Amino acid sequence: MYSTADGFDYSRPVSETETLQNQQQDLRIFLDRKGGGKLVSRIAGFKGRREDMEELASALKKLCGGGGSAKDFEILIQGDHRDKILKFLLDKKYRAKKAGG
Repeated sequence: MYSTADGFDYSRPVSETETLQNQQQDLRIFLDRKGGGKLVSRIAGFKGRREDMEELASALKKLCGGGGSAKDFEILIQGDHRDKILKFLLDKKYRAKKAGG
């Protein structure tokens, strides 16, 4: 990588971002159908490090008692758990709301 900026730190990866505090996150909870028509709750809008997103995904999977994944800055939880997820996120001081139809 090359930069013309004075004092550019080449040792720090450019793609690394800091995770926003919970109050600064603006999360949206969607209900989607994946694969063979199975329902998934999708949480979009997370801003921050992948490790922090995976930690949140793990807590949500445990809360909902199901499987899921965290990739492409979205968290997928198997089943329709929007109400449960929304309550959890609001209790943790995230800015969150249901989205979609």
